[in-house]
Amino acid sequence: MKNFLNSLREIRKYPSAIVGSVIILALVIAAVVVLITMPYKETIDFWRGGEASWYANPRYAPPKWFNWFRKDKLVESFTMKDTEESEEDGVVRVVEERDEGVKMITETFTFDYDYDTFPQDLAIYFTAQYDQKQPFVSLKWLTPDGREIKVASFAVGPKQTYRFIQDDKLQSKRLNGIVPNIGLFIDPEDPNQKVVKGTYQLVVEAVTFEADSNYTAEFVLYGQVYGWAGTDNLRRDLSIPLRWGIPIALTFGLLAALFTSVLTMIIAAIGAWYGGVVDALIQRITEVNMVLPFLSILIMVATFYSRSIWVILGVTILLSIFTGAIKGYRSIFLQVKESTYIEAAQAYGAGSGRLIFRYLLPRMIPMLLPALVSAVPAYVFLEATLAVLGIGDPVIPTWGKTINDAWVDAALYKGHYYWILQPAVLLMITGFGFAMLGFALDRIFNPRLRGM
Repeated sequence: MKNFLNSLREIRKYPSAIVGSVIILALVIAAVVVLITMPYKETIDFWRGGEASWYANPRYAPPKWFNWFRKDKLVESFTMKDTEESEEDGVVRVVEERDEGVKMITETFTFDYDYDTFPQDLAIYFTAQYDQKQPFVSLKWLTPDGREIKVASFAVGPKQTYRFIQDDKLQSKRLNGIVPNIGLFIDPEDPNQKVVKGTYQLVVEAVTFEADSNYTAEFVLYGQVYGWAGTDNLRRDLSIPLRWGIPIALTFGLLAALFTSVLTMIIAAIGAWYGGVVDALIQRITEVNMVLPFLSILIMVATFYSRSIWVILGVTILLSIFTGAIKGYRSIFLQVKESTYIEAAQAYGAGSGRLIFRYLLPRMIPMLLPALVSAVPAYVFLEATLAVLGIGDPVIPTWGKTINDAWVDAALYKGHYYWILQPAVLLMITGFGFAMLGFALDRIFNPRLRGM
């Protein structure tokens, strides 16, 4: 044990091991933070809630850090609605009482527009409370250069959405045929149609006709970039699968590598110690398993039985126990079995179980550790591969599932590279960290590599 700890201290001599350790530590910390801040059930329900959960997000929006590399800044999405601190958020609500329960409610949404491009769309989401008479609203658009554009007037139902880009009357009669998401932000006298930067105001004037009648409005400007990970075809925030993919990848990779490595070593030790029929049976099972199509079996299990990640993990461990590593461990155990300290332990009356677990297996721990660490990325990539093929867990948002969704939607052909590149980069970083640490550990514990 002392020699083992001394060998671990040699990690400091390998810069690659330090870098790999930092990457792994960062992933572990991130996984813990995700599990604490994003409870599983709430996150899954929200992720699978459909567009109704993501109505305020733009569709196919790249991450906002895209603007770091662009001269013309893309519009960032934002939402404005009634809150107790509405004035601080740029929303001012004024209520005037009229005769016989009639109220005049004026809401002014004020925002600064300092971008070089146009938004995808603009929308207002109304929620009204009334008995018989619907509230009636009028919309006005005030530009930085002093122009006032009458947008629309209509009665509001209990739940109603007004999308500027779908208003043909606004486009044809008030914006000279220019689509609203562009026409509202340009000077009609400018032939170049450049964005007029400055402070804009959307004024919503509503009249309610009943004493208890009321309404609220939420203004959404759908930009061209959103958040730190962007959105997909269903407006979902891609930061959720990118973050939740960390604990899923680490859990799958670490559990598969740990159980596979430990069980393989134990089975090899049992076969080498008992020999005879036990050893022969283990070797025959290993040889049969080595010629089985590993990936094909996993695909069959996922297709015909269950796509649960835990089922896939169990089958992966079962198929990975009896591999070529058993033969390598067996050859070493056969040599250790003949050592003098084993004979001494037998002379003192040590049983087979004690000899295997207290004398044989500890000698293999220095070889187990590098193999275990190096095996983790292989299982991480396996889980991602199954998800990319469309047979991963359909419930959990993972890196592989994100890539599969992008592939199904033909994201690359539409130019949405961020959708695929972000999870792919995280997969590469994870594999890179474990591989660097594993290679360094192999050089530390493998006597044949120490001088290289």
